[in-house]
Amino acid sequence: MTATAISMLGSRSRTLMPGIIVSAMVAAAASFLSEHYGAPVMLFALLLGMSINFLAVDGVCKAGIEFTAREILRVGVALLGMRITLEQIASLGWQPVVMVVVLVTVTILVSIGAARLMGFNSLFGLLTGGATAICGASAALALAAALPSHKEKEKATLFTVIGVSALSTMAMILYPMIAQAFGLSPLNAGIFLGGTIHDVAQVVGAGYGMSHETGDSATVVKLMRVAMLLPVILCAAMITRARGVEPGSKRPPLLPWFAVGFVILAAINSTGYVPEQIQEAGNSLSRWCLVIAISALGMKTQLKALATVGIKPILLMVGETAFLAGLVLLMLHWKP
Repeated sequence: MTATAISMLGSRSRTLMPGIIVSAMVAAAASFLSEHYGAPVMLFALLLGMSINFLAVDGVCKAGIEFTAREILRVGVALLGMRITLEQIASLGWQPVVMVVVLVTVTILVSIGAARLMGFNSLFGLLTGGATAICGASAALALAAALPSHKEKEKATLFTVIGVSALSTMAMILYPMIAQAFGLSPLNAGIFLGGTIHDVAQVVGAGYGMSHETGDSATVVKLMRVAMLLPVILCAAMITRARGVEPGSKRPPLLPWFAVGFVILAAINSTGYVPEQIQEAGNSLSRWCLVIAISALGMKTQLKALATVGIKPILLMVGETAFLAGLVLLMLHWKP
């Protein structure tokens, strides 16, 4: 590496580090609050970030916050591949796999249709529907990274993360009661919880709160939904390419690098040669990257901008969540 390159790298690092450090500090504070008060860490990260949004307006932190919200987010999405192995998916048989593919596809298509009927852009329906159907805040952030840029994108992303985090927490409390009310077996209760609750952490909490068998099946079904992130990101990338780019901009790749990373890590993880400590480290790093990125997104957002969203987006996300729960219960009713 030449002296010029080293100098440029050092200059770039000095420009970015203040914003990255601030985002990491907000993420650490959010994690502390989440561990002590039980609320979703993403929600705390967003709220704390928004409380110091003046740092992203101008000054030394702005460039690093922009970098964190974009690139560290993508690293976190790629590392989600460490959560999945083909053996986990195969262990439940073909029926739950087909069920997950159907419920994710149908939920997203219905969400896009409902968004258009309510007067929203169809991409907003894809964003909220993908977050609801796949893996909550992580899916919202991954889809946002792949979808075309527009002036309302960040506000839509943050609203989706807040909404899906709140609904996931409510589901963690209510859905085990629903499973008991319908008299679901431990296996079917796990399929219901894993197929409906948005975030992985809440699925684990709700499943193992009922029984060990329910927790195991819920976790595996949830990981199947996480695996659906790849084809949905691919569709989002194809939409982005089809819509073109601004003059002077580079056309995005068909499959973003973070999606390629997701596939490679999932394939490596499926070999069975990855030590459990490495898997846990990858999952932990993914979580930290996503929390740091959402802290940066929070700092880029004005609270008054989110206050203008109105009631219709809230109704859309509540409707999507209720539709997904009803669809899974219906599929379990007709399951042989």
